[in-house]
Amino acid sequence: MTQFSLNLNKEAYFMISLFIISIISVTSCSEQVKTPEKIPYNNQMKEQFIDDITMAINTLDSARTNTGDLKKNFLKSRKYFKKTEPILASLDIENYGFLNQPNILKIEEEDYTDIKIKNPSGYQVLEEEIFTEQIDTIVINKHLDLVSNRLKLIKKNISFNHIKTYHFLWLLRKSIIQISLTGITGFDSPVLENSLEESKTVYQSLKTYLAIFEKEFKNKKLFDHWNTEIDASISDLKGDFNTFNRYDFIKNHTHKQLELWNKIVADWNVSFPFELAIKNDATSLFSANTYNNTYFADRNSGKTTPEKIALGKKLFYDTNLSSDKKISCATCHHLDKAFTDGLKIGAGVTRNTPTLLYSGLQQAFFYDKRAGSLEGQIIAVVENENEFHTDLETLGKVVAQDSSYPKEFNTVFKNQKVNNAQIRNAIASYIRSLAPFNSKFDQNINGIENTLTKSEINGFNLFNGKAKCATCHFAPIFNGTVPPNYRESEIELIGVPKENDTINATISEDLGRYDVYKTEQRKHFFKTSTVRNVSKTGPYMHNGVYQTLEEVLDFYNRGGGAGIGIDATYQTLPPDPLHLSKEEIKDIIAFMNSLEDQTKYEN
Repeated sequence: MTQFSLNLNKEAYFMISLFIISIISVTSCSEQVKTPEKIPYNNQMKEQFIDDITMAINTLDSARTNTGDLKKNFLKSRKYFKKTEPILASLDIENYGFLNQPNILKIEEEDYTDIKIKNPSGYQVLEEEIFTEQIDTIVINKHLDLVSNRLKLIKKNISFNHIKTYHFLWLLRKSIIQISLTGITGFDSPVLENSLEESKTVYQSLKTYLAIFEKEFKNKKLFDHWNTEIDASISDLKGDFNTFNRYDFIKNHTHKQLELWNKIVADWNVSFPFELAIKNDATSLFSANTYNNTYFADRNSGKTTPEKIALGKKLFYDTNLSSDKKISCATCHHLDKAFTDGLKIGAGVTRNTPTLLYSGLQQAFFYDKRAGSLEGQIIAVVENENEFHTDLETLGKVVAQDSSYPKEFNTVFKNQKVNNAQIRNAIASYIRSLAPFNSKFDQNINGIENTLTKSEINGFNLFNGKAKCATCHFAPIFNGTVPPNYRESEIELIGVPKENDTINATISEDLGRYDVYKTEQRKHFFKTSTVRNVSKTGPYMHNGVYQTLEEVLDFYNRGGGAGIGIDATYQTLPPDPLHLSKEEIKDIIAFMNSLEDQTKYEN
């Protein structure tokens, strides 16, 4: 396979990754694809995978026919499914997503004529249906059949013929990241909270697959080091779900494994055709060097350079871009407030102003996800009569006629005439640069400092465990862009009230995502924002209804809208109270405050 440019847009990344995956995933054409290279371990990998998926099928079918052992057989099947996870989650993303999706209605909205509403199925759905006081046998059997048939389809069609060494290394790393960011948070096991045991199973599977590649190691001590580290991880995945020390696990295991992974790359002398969301040389999940910004960028965004960022910053603060020469991007995004404005609702707009920090690391923009890129979001700001109140053509002319810009645009865009696409790309590049990952928390989990308090560490563990915050605000960005694929930024219905009222609460009148495509099942859905720098970004929620983090935590602790009497049929937030104590709420807030960046931005 030829080398791919790192200047690919996110659509290209998506298509190329699908191409890479499709040659080895469930597809009717998979057997027709030929390649000159074939690593000698494919058959062994396939044999192990087939053994595991066969057991997942057989025990699931036993659950269907032997209702007396329903729970027992389901759990066995789930275990074997988790054994297939390292392979399946990388080589067949779509089918894995179906089998492990949350029990939430899925809506796919391409345009007004192409809206698909899909009822969920899979292991998470079965867990909720089986482990409840009153089970519905008809519903359970329907899902058992759906899951079993999907597993059988995968078993029949999956091909390992074209897996190369770098594919295996990618899936090894992806599985390690998935364990730390969704596995140990309870995302996969919302009812039983069996995440620690399941993570052990995944690690054991990784150890099995790694053994297949033992001969590939030139440095035999490195192979031994990997086995020792995996055993140590399995040993530490113990105890109660709510008290498990996730901070310690990520710091002392996940990050160590990323470093060891890079040593494998060097030892095996492996090169990669391109980078996906996480850079190929990343050694930490909480670093400015972790993410490949180009993966999240708009089509034809081009290479990001210091000169382009500097130009974008200048444009960001330029009031001449607006029709009345009084408004710039910085008018509503103040650097001293983490690029928010500190207002409940800003002047001339209808929603609370979100932070721009880390906003480049997502796949959709605005609270209702109506823009698919930062460049697209800028169009809406330019054309909004209450903001820039101009148009793209005029914007281009204004900048082109300013004597201070042509030379800079010539340097950045290489003799091209100034146009609105370049203006938007420069501003977007500056915004994408606003992801320093240098908060107190980042410095500590990366071993640069040792200053976190017991309260802050406990708050992180609660955030990722008992409080279930991280099932929507995924570390390390702590927004709704779902790891480890980073292909989707989630929207949620949590039942935000119109007023700060717990007695006679009514839902906010803002219909959110519904206003984009008028899909009934999307009323009051909003994108999940980052909680990084939350100490500076109040008031909170899309309507600024809450002034303090204590009020926000009280809302979640009650069960969201459902907990204060709001009946929202499609609420995605579990309606049950979290039963967080005052001390636990205090710890969670202490942790969130530790996410305040230490960078001092200058205008």
